[in-house]
Amino acid sequence: MPTFSAENLTRFAIDMLAAGGAASDEAAVVAENLIAANLRGYDSHGVMRIPQYIKQIEKSEITLNAQFEVLNETPALLTANGNWGFGRVQAGRLVERLVEKAKGSGVAVGTMIRSGHTGRLGEYCEMATAAGMVAMVMVNNHGGVMRVAPPGGKEPRLSTNPLAVGIPHADEPIVIDFCTCVTAEGKVRVMSIAGKKCPDGWLQDSEGRPTNDPADLYGDPPGTILPMGGTQPYKGFGLGLMVEILSGALSGGVCARAEPINQIGNCMFALVLNPAHFGGAEHFRSEVSNLIEFVRGCPRIDGVDQITLPGDPERDILAAKSAEGITLDEGNWSKLVAAAEQRGVALPGTVGGE
Repeated sequence: MPTFSAENLTRFAIDMLAAGGAASDEAAVVAENLIAANLRGYDSHGVMRIPQYIKQIEKSEITLNAQFEVLNETPALLTANGNWGFGRVQAGRLVERLVEKAKGSGVAVGTMIRSGHTGRLGEYCEMATAAGMVAMVMVNNHGGVMRVAPPGGKEPRLSTNPLAVGIPHADEPIVIDFCTCVTAEGKVRVMSIAGKKCPDGWLQDSEGRPTNDPADLYGDPPGTILPMGGTQPYKGFGLGLMVEILSGALSGGVCARAEPINQIGNCMFALVLNPAHFGGAEHFRSEVSNLIEFVRGCPRIDGVDQITLPGDPERDILAAKSAEGITLDEGNWSKLVAAAEQRGVALPGTVGGE
């Protein structure tokens, strides 16, 4: 499996997006988002998305240089229309504005409709935590592709509906970022392209039977991804239902339905809170630090080296991949190679062979 430095893979991603028609500034923002996902172990949101994005550009499902259209604005609220622009570009604009609002008002709430694929939601929380803010971000699929069946059901009724929350803490924010089902659809896609089987407990086929074959998810009729929650899946599905409503209905966008009325994209809901306007910034920092120290000090079960908190695995993976490079499986890399050759884009040098 080929391994690449982040720098080389970023240049390649920019070149690929530019060859697909993206302007240099948008290509750079999106490419950095994709590589950042790979560096943190989120290959489902990394460079494997490039062929998808290029196809969406060609089908006019992604609008290049799209306007960020403000629909309604108050000192503490912003609703926007992304006009099907690149998700990372438009969602970044939304969160940047909400952070500025929260500095003055203490609370800022925003929604956005008609956005392209927003990518890793944790990145937007990290944008807020870098400014000392608390953030919650969630998206649905804008009434597009559904992947998750309700408990007891065998047909999909919701998209994977991810949710992320970020808490500022020293130089290492606490960030949770997860789908409300057991795995991201992109991870199933990675497995499918790589020719691998999915772990037990991820999928059921179109008849509601457990399956390890990722192809079952994309069949006709399709299989489904199970809700998170283990033996109590109604909890995960219920959370996904709330994400669907806050992202799709509250925003003025579209919720899941039998017949999608637009291309795949995201509706977004984002909340940014400024601790300085609540119990005070210093009090917040002190309490969070004391809590984290208390949790990390929990007596450990034999064989457990440390207590892991949200954000720890991503930081460990980031350190390792920054030093050793990003490895791509042969299946996903071959798709990138084919797309690059079709557009005359030079392939990046590999680690050790640059």
